[in-house]
Amino acid sequence: MTPMTISLWDFTWYTRTGDGQPFHRLDDAFGQAVDRGYDTVRVCAMPLLLFRSGLDTSALRFKGLGGSFGQRTRWYDVPPSPAVDGRAHLLSLFRAARRHGCRIIVSSWEYQQSPSFGADNSWHEALQAVPVDKRAETLADAHADLVDFVRAAGLDDVVAYVELHNEVQYSGVPDDRDLLEAGVKRFKERQPAVPVTVNYARVPVASMSKLPRNLDVAVFHPYVYGVLGQLYEEFALRDTSRPYPQERAFAELLRDDAPKLEDWRAPASWKTEATVVPHREIYTHDWCDPAKWDRWLYERYGEHRRAMRETLDTWLEVAADFAAGRGIPLVFGEGWVGYTPLHANFEEGPVGAEICAHAVHKARELGAWGTVVCSNAAPHHPMWGDVALQRRLNDDFRENR
Repeated sequence: MTPMTISLWDFTWYTRTGDGQPFHRLDDAFGQAVDRGYDTVRVCAMPLLLFRSGLDTSALRFKGLGGSFGQRTRWYDVPPSPAVDGRAHLLSLFRAARRHGCRIIVSSWEYQQSPSFGADNSWHEALQAVPVDKRAETLADAHADLVDFVRAAGLDDVVAYVELHNEVQYSGVPDDRDLLEAGVKRFKERQPAVPVTVNYARVPVASMSKLPRNLDVAVFHPYVYGVLGQLYEEFALRDTSRPYPQERAFAELLRDDAPKLEDWRAPASWKTEATVVPHREIYTHDWCDPAKWDRWLYERYGEHRRAMRETLDTWLEVAADFAAGRGIPLVFGEGWVGYTPLHANFEEGPVGAEICAHAVHKARELGAWGTVVCSNAAPHHPMWGDVALQRRLNDDFRENR
């Protein structure tokens, strides 16, 4: 199989389309991707919104979480957008991909955060109206509708494969083998020629036998965290059962002019309900001093370096063993350290670059079909500016293949 070098375009290909934004001209974005060595992009294709919501999608508008909230948080720094014809924009994406010799991994983030970028809550409400035990099959039908739609335009060969949903363990789609297998089966019945799968955050090493048995591709997101996990734990960024250590955060992470946690909230409560990222995590990302954040990680990285390398190696090897046992190809669609503030530089800096290089080389050695250089290597992240690193690692992944 021809190896895939993947750039993670997520939902940003439709949320940031205005003048001066990364996806104002899709041909420019694809041209930059190809110049950096990529041949595949992975996107939330908003299948439920476009094909199963019943909503008018001819003039979609997207914006951030409200005011300045989230504007220094990676992926959430979305300005108000011009109107987008959802289905026409989808075809534009596929046509531009073909012009540049690229493939598209079709996924959905709709039960994680995509609806939080809507101008109103209609998309979010439409998703929540789907019974929980019907969501996998509903997504399967939406994706099958999407493939029919692009096939009618003669573009279905651009699809690399379909993912019912992103990171099912941390989404509104139940991580239930029977339900996921039913969804995969439904899609296969309608689109037998198109590979289909679901993907998993990290590598669930303790429960690999519980993954659906009818997957066509093994897809994992090995975010190792390590020292970043220590930061998240000590500041309770995702554990809302514990108090937020406000004074310590001011001393060790935050800007001097940061408001207090309780004073920094999204204007619309439904937007925070439509995303999996906790309020305190967005607050800390918005108001951290990037130099303080990076210094905190660098000062403690030595304690974690060996364990992070060993964990990453183990996860990649377990993932490869799983794929080999199932006789299906392996893809690392996201990774490697974790979720960092937009303007922090730990993952883009020398330590992060070393981790990226090691992971890409390991993925190549294990015979993976596809990999990212890093989840932050995309047009809407600062790491996009490191052209040399991306070219080198994408070339390395293809070497001797």
